[in-house]
Amino acid sequence: MKLYNTLTRDFSEIKRVDQSDAKKEIGLYACGPTVYDYTHLGHLRKYALDDVLVRALRYEGIAVKHVQNITDVGHLSDDGDSGEDKLEKGAKKYGQSVWDVAHQFENYFWHSMDLMNVAKPDVSCRATDHIQEQLEMVKTLEKKGFTYVIEGDGVYFDTSKLDDYGKLARLKLDQLKEGARVDFVDGKRNPADFALWKFERAGENRAMVWPSPWHERSFPGWHIECSAMSMHYLGDQFEIHTGGIDHIPVHHTNEIAQAEATTGKKPFVEVWVHHNFLQVEGEKMSKSLGNIFTIDDVIKKGFAPMALRLLYLSGHYRSEMNFTWDNLAGSQKAWERLVKLVGEWKQELDSQNQEGGQDLPKLSARAQKYLKDFSDQIADDLNTAQALATMWEVTKSDELSSQDKLLLVYEFDQVLGLGLENVNVKSAEEKSIPEEVKKLLLERQMARENHDWAESDRLRDKISELGFSVVDGQNGQTLE
Repeated sequence: MKLYNTLTRDFSEIKRVDQSDAKKEIGLYACGPTVYDYTHLGHLRKYALDDVLVRALRYEGIAVKHVQNITDVGHLSDDGDSGEDKLEKGAKKYGQSVWDVAHQFENYFWHSMDLMNVAKPDVSCRATDHIQEQLEMVKTLEKKGFTYVIEGDGVYFDTSKLDDYGKLARLKLDQLKEGARVDFVDGKRNPADFALWKFERAGENRAMVWPSPWHERSFPGWHIECSAMSMHYLGDQFEIHTGGIDHIPVHHTNEIAQAEATTGKKPFVEVWVHHNFLQVEGEKMSKSLGNIFTIDDVIKKGFAPMALRLLYLSGHYRSEMNFTWDNLAGSQKAWERLVKLVGEWKQELDSQNQEGGQDLPKLSARAQKYLKDFSDQIADDLNTAQALATMWEVTKSDELSSQDKLLLVYEFDQVLGLGLENVNVKSAEEKSIPEEVKKLLLERQMARENHDWAESDRLRDKISELGFSVVDGQNGQTLE
C-alpha cells in the first residue's frame, strides 16, 4: 500500500522501520479528540477515514497496533502557548468540573464512533493518565540542553538547537515572525520556540495541576502529550501518524522536534498522513454560523449514520469536502438502495441453499477482477471514491451472479466498514420510526453509557407509552 507522506511530499510504501522478528506489526498513532465539547461532523470524517486506513492495512495482511490519545488537559485555546485551557473553558461553558466535562465528552466521542461503526483503537490513552511519561521526556530534553525556563510561564523547547526544525511544514525559521504563525510570549528566545510544560499563573486556580521540578502547580503542554504517549506504546520510531492538516505547522512539527531531540534517532515517524477540512454548506464550521452538527443532529433529521459514512467515503481524505444536507439526502438514498440489494441477494442465496446450493461459495473469475480493482484502488492512497465506484459497478453488473455480488460487497465492506453483513434489511425503513422515539432512544443510550439506570428506565417507559418496546441485547438496544 502507498500513502501520501506529508514529510517527503511524495508517496511512501508502508513498511516496518524495524524489520526484526521481534516486531511483527506496524505502529499507527492517531491524534485523538480534545474532550471539552461535542464531537462534530469534521471530527467524524477524520476518524471514519482513519478507520478505513486501519481496516485497509489489515486487509492487506499488515498487522497494525493502533494507538489513539484522549487530550483531557493542556490543549490551549489558541493551539499555541497562550490562551485558556480548552478543558477549563468547557467547564465554564457547561457549569461542571473539568473532570466531569472530560468524562462526558469522552463518552460522547465513543458514542459517536460506535454509531459511525468506527472500530476502537487497540490502545486509547488519556493525557492525564500519562503525566509521569511526559515529565520524564521533558526532564530528558532538559538534560540534553534543549530547554529553558520562562519565569512564571513554563519550560520551553529551544528550536535553534535543531538544524532541521520545521521540516514537516517546510518552515523557514529566519522568516518566522511572532504574531503570524506563532504567538508572542514574553521571554521566548526564538519565535518558533514552544512550551513543553506550563505553570499555573497567579490567581488562575486551575483544577488540573501536578507538581514538577520547575513549579509546584503545573501541567503539560499539548505537544508533549502525543510524543510521550506514542513513544510509550509504539517505541522511539514507528510507521504512521495521522491528524488534520491544521496540525502540520505547529502540533506535528513540534512533536517531531521534541521526539527526535529526546532519542537522537531519525525519523520519529516514517509516514505522516493528514486529512483535509470539512466545510458545511460551503462555510467553515463555526458557532457564530450555527453550522456545527453532531451525529445526533444527523439522526434527528432522519438520516442513518451509515449514510454519513458512505458520504465521507465518496471523497478523498486529502481533499476538502463540502457537507450539505442535500448531499447527505442523496447518500441516504444510496445507502437504502444498497441495503435493499444486499437483502435481495441474501434472500435469493438462502432460497438456493434450501434447494441444495453450494455449501462453500467462491468468487467467479469475473468477480475476482473486480476484487483486484477494488484492492488496487484502496492501496493507491486510499482512493475510496474510486473504490465506491467499483462497488456500484458490481451492483449493476449483468455478468455477475447474486452470489458474486453479495460476496464481493461483503469483501469490500471489510475495508469500507459499512457493517453490511450485520445490517438488518429493515433498517432501510427506519424513517417509519417517529422522530420523538428516535430522540428518546438516543437519550436512553446516553443514560446507559453514563450508568444512569433510573433515567434509562424512565425513558424506556416513555418509549413504551408511544407504542414501541425496547429490548436490551448484547449489541445494544433495539425496538420491537
